[in-house]
Amino acid sequence: MNTATFRPSACPACDAAPAAEALAGGAALPDARLLLSVPEAHCAACIATIERDLARMEGVNSARLNLTLKRLSVDAAASVGIQDVIARLDRLGYDAHELDPGTLSMTETDKQGRELLMRLGVAGFAMMNIMLLSVAVWSGAEGPTRDMFHLISALIAIPTVAFSGQPFFRAAFKGVRAGRMDMDAPISFAIILTLIISIYETLQSGEHAYFEAVVMLIFFLLAGRYLDFRARAVARSAAQELAALEVPRAIRLVNGAESTVPVVGLAVGDLVLVRPGGRVPVDGVVTAGKSEIDRSLLTGETLPVYAAEGSALSAGEVNLTGPLTVRVTAAGKDSSLHRMADLVANAESARTKYTTLAERAARAYAPTIPLLSIGAFIVWMYISGGDLRLAVNIAAATLIITCPCALGLAVPAVVTAASGKLFRKGLLIKDGTALERLAEVDTVVFDKTGTLTMGTPAPTNLDAHTDTQSRVALALADASAHPLAQALARALRDRGIRPARVDEVREIPGYGVEGNWKGQRVRLGRASWIGVAPRDMTAAYLGIGAQSDAFTFTDMLRPGAEDVVKGLQAQGKAVLLVSGDAPAAVRDLAQRLGIQDWHAEALPQDKASRISALQDAGHKVLMVGDGLNDTVALSAAHVSISPASALDAARAASDMVLLGRDIAPISDAIRIAGQSTRRIRENFVQSGLYNIIFVPIALLGFATPLWAAAVMSISSITVTLNALRLK
Repeated sequence: MNTATFRPSACPACDAAPAAEALAGGAALPDARLLLSVPEAHCAACIATIERDLARMEGVNSARLNLTLKRLSVDAAASVGIQDVIARLDRLGYDAHELDPGTLSMTETDKQGRELLMRLGVAGFAMMNIMLLSVAVWSGAEGPTRDMFHLISALIAIPTVAFSGQPFFRAAFKGVRAGRMDMDAPISFAIILTLIISIYETLQSGEHAYFEAVVMLIFFLLAGRYLDFRARAVARSAAQELAALEVPRAIRLVNGAESTVPVVGLAVGDLVLVRPGGRVPVDGVVTAGKSEIDRSLLTGETLPVYAAEGSALSAGEVNLTGPLTVRVTAAGKDSSLHRMADLVANAESARTKYTTLAERAARAYAPTIPLLSIGAFIVWMYISGGDLRLAVNIAAATLIITCPCALGLAVPAVVTAASGKLFRKGLLIKDGTALERLAEVDTVVFDKTGTLTMGTPAPTNLDAHTDTQSRVALALADASAHPLAQALARALRDRGIRPARVDEVREIPGYGVEGNWKGQRVRLGRASWIGVAPRDMTAAYLGIGAQSDAFTFTDMLRPGAEDVVKGLQAQGKAVLLVSGDAPAAVRDLAQRLGIQDWHAEALPQDKASRISALQDAGHKVLMVGDGLNDTVALSAAHVSISPASALDAARAASDMVLLGRDIAPISDAIRIAGQSTRRIRENFVQSGLYNIIFVPIALLGFATPLWAAAVMSISSITVTLNALRLK
């Protein structure tokens, strides 16, 4: 039985406002000595609770919790160990896992977001000021006054274009140098050409300059680029998270002496000590000690597994009750956890080959834009008899009208609108292509523990026991932290049962709890220890003297589990249950939910292989899971979802995160994804019609660059309004 104590919900605000997942709790401390993942932190109250409590801890200088990443940074003295902080958080009601700071780096992603937002702000500020000056020109300012306003606009626009247009210029330069034409090339050409024309017109005292048009163009394009960035920014590498979860240090035993060393410094054959409550740092074989091992994050098994001399352990498993001495068989990059990270990385790289509708449209559309503009210039130079100003103005107008601004907004605008709608339903979209992929799904694969169930056992036969049996069982269960014992104790106390007086209570690692009651030996634990045959279901066995009985358990369903299965089946989706749990538990859940196709005792690679086989057969698979054992499958699936309670690595591997406890919104998400894809296609059709109507007008010379910029802006606004219909 394990030593982790039962804890209440971490904080009331976590239950009241699960959508607070989107909030951030502060940046990581650059000089933090300890870095931990806190998967159960959900809201602002969690931040205050954790940071305030750790600040009172002796030796801790400061602590900051980033809620978006669920990552805690602690700056502490050398006397404060990682297990001290984990134990402190455990008493607060939060699970925590040590992370290796050396494997995590979010600096570049954060920098890119700040850069885009800063350039967008500069473009917006400049656009408003230039528009004020342009209003004066449009109102009738002439001669030197008009020239002065144009000159001031130029002084604002030139540095703005140089600064805010850099994302497009850099991307265009890289594309052209690589021999490809994407949307950034015509965008950059349109910006530069319009700016040059405007400067030329200003120096020649021309009637029209188009500084407001060029800055407006940059503003709208940056807005679309930033929306797209925000839709993708939350997605992080699951392989990186898995690598960070590897225990960076281990306690090595040399002639009985303990020393803390980096895991990378361990060799095959070394002996390491794994204390109760600690994660196993290596793959190895137990040489001394008895305990129980929690493998739920790796295999999905709901109950702890007994471990003794000769038992094989894997990196990432949690030792629950007794100290174990383990002989190393694989460490570092050779461990099973690291191999799982490699599988996830391979699956992620395969999924990134998916191209969005916008990318496919841009590949076909972008090369035609400069050709039209150059063609207009050549034709009008011939028609006008060499009038360079007229030919350049018509070419610029054509280039601006054909500029793919609306195309660039078509997907981000829809994704943003759909993200807001799904967020209110309890789903957070992390990847910009997730909606398109979700709309294609025809098969849904569910994990069991922590996904369709809460991973919390619930007693099923309390009424079948006498008051005496219940009171003795409660006294013994209170002395243990095993999941079944804790569930039994909660259920009995809720019924008003008071514990019997049991003396000399002690826990036997791997077996159960025993004591003396009225001169009799009483035990609560494994069937073999009690001396009875085990039942074909999860149970805790009670022995009072020569008498014995069993408390049976079932896994508590996650709210909405029945509704989501029925909803998906009503939409014609195939539903599968694939779990690492025992066959009896998986079969019972499948029968309760009406799932015909189920598979038990599936290893992480088995889940991924089954999904790959389905996709090779032409199916589009949605995977829903929450544990380390699901990360490879989540990455391999066409699209994936994990609960907010999932481990960081599982959430990182997923395209969407379920913020609340209710799983029912998943069926709504597939329906909304279908609507979103239709809106995206409508935006493309709308952009195509816009070009069919207005490009000929520009080619015929009836549009100035300013008029072209206004039409282009209207097209962008129309695309955005169509996206907002999702709300």
